Amino acid sequence: MAINVPQDIKKFLARREEKLADLPARWTNAENLHITLVFMGDLFDTEIGEACIAVKKVAESHSSFELSLSTIAYGPDNNYSFDEAQDKPPKMLWAVGEKSKELSLLKNNLQKSLYERVHFKNDNKSFSPHITLARIKTFAWRQIDPDSRPEVEELINLNFSVESVEVMESELKKGGQRYSVIESFQLTGGSEEGQ
Repeated sequence: MAINVPQDIKKFLARREEKLADLPARWTNAENLHITLVFMGDLFDTEIGEACIAVKKVAESHSSFELSLSTIAYGPDNNYSFDEAQDKPPKMLWAVGEKSKELSLLKNNLQKSLYERVHFKNDNKSFSPHITLARIKTFAWRQIDPDSRPEVEELINLNFSVESVEVMESELKKGGQRYSVIESFQLTGGSEEGQ
């Protein structure tokens, strides 16, 4: 379950690949940029159908809201090291979103509803809204002198309206992951207190 972002924001974020050409990473195709709300892993067709019913129900109880992307940074927790002795490489390059009450409520209601219908293993990690721009190539990262590793942190101010939630499927292709929308549900409800 995910939030797609507008095309102009996808284009803006995709240009980071040109700006950070020295970063040893596998870049996400611009069309695949999204914010994952709930990852469910492999599902049977019947489970996908149940997931769609659950997402539709949640979408009908939430209104659209504004979301802000504020920073481009290493992820997942910016707890990487440029120090050779503690060579902990970052895993990803992220566009980090601002936390919001509406987003947290939407995510929590999706998890609850999906768990009730599909019984997937709930992920209890703390949620930090983000878009994965690239995955760092660990071996290549370690080959770069720590003083020469790219500084990537950049403040951005990208705002957009979240109007829908998408049920998305990922497939591993020769060029990397490819995401496709199975079904999209508009946020049409007036009750943001959830279910």
